[in-house]
Amino acid sequence: MKKVFLFLGILPLSVSAQINMPRPSPLGIVTQAVGLTDITITYSRPSAKGRVIFGELVPWGEMWRTGANASTKIKFTDDVKMEGFDVPAGEYALYTIPNKDEWTIIIHKNTTLSGTGGDKYDTAQDLCRFKVKANNTYPIMIETFTIGVADIKSDEAYIELLWANTQVRFKVKSELDKRVMAEITQKMKGVTASTYYQSAQYYYDNDKDLTLALEWINKALVDNEKYWTVRLKSLILAKMGRYEEAIVAAEKSKQLATDAKSNDYIKLNEKSIAEWTPKVPPPAPTKKGKK
Repeated sequence: MKKVFLFLGILPLSVSAQINMPRPSPLGIVTQAVGLTDITITYSRPSAKGRVIFGELVPWGEMWRTGANASTKIKFTDDVKMEGFDVPAGEYALYTIPNKDEWTIIIHKNTTLSGTGGDKYDTAQDLCRFKVKANNTYPIMIETFTIGVADIKSDEAYIELLWANTQVRFKVKSELDKRVMAEITQKMKGVTASTYYQSAQYYYDNDKDLTLALEWINKALVDNEKYWTVRLKSLILAKMGRYEEAIVAAEKSKQLATDAKSNDYIKLNEKSIAEWTPKVPPPAPTKKGKK
């Protein structure tokens, strides 16, 4: 019995002797919204530590896990296009084949492989492969491998890979327009003034059917005149070239903004009125009757 107690007394000491140490290549997670799509990248981040990276530590022409430890994962909440290739919503492994002037980017369906997978890697599981240019960042030196999302627009962005003196980037484009249009179509079946306004705004911003946008903004204004709503109507009319009507709407928006003490909208409308007034065509000359 004494031997058992002795063993149990030693066990906690063995466990407590383990030292919590930082990882040489710590885990990094990047999450970025692009339009209505979330992009999440999970990867390990090695540092250069005085080593020559590309061409030595990471050989030219060989597949790389694009980081350290487990393969890098990239996840999309919606369907996207990556350099023109269709990529359905989901999570993928991101592999690369570095070369001096260009890299091959590989989007792979199997996310369970350790590193590059060795003999278990199946090219049939590649969703797509494409080549992109490799840029030299000298004299800028990036010590720690970094993946980021840059040049973000409402429907596209670039994934950037940065390490040592090398930068590689590729475009990801979301299906924003397709998704918003489908939502507009669905919500128009049961419509509120807010939905009419938002839909008219989207059509105006994206140069779609302005006649329909005007119809929707007029419906949004029924018993609900707000200075920002009337302001949008003036902008739609101006884009349609109907400047005289646009000025009337802008004057109305300015008055409503004045009542609400919204100085920003007062100034916006004054600026638009000054811009549109010279564009109003002069009245057609009247013909004089014969005597």
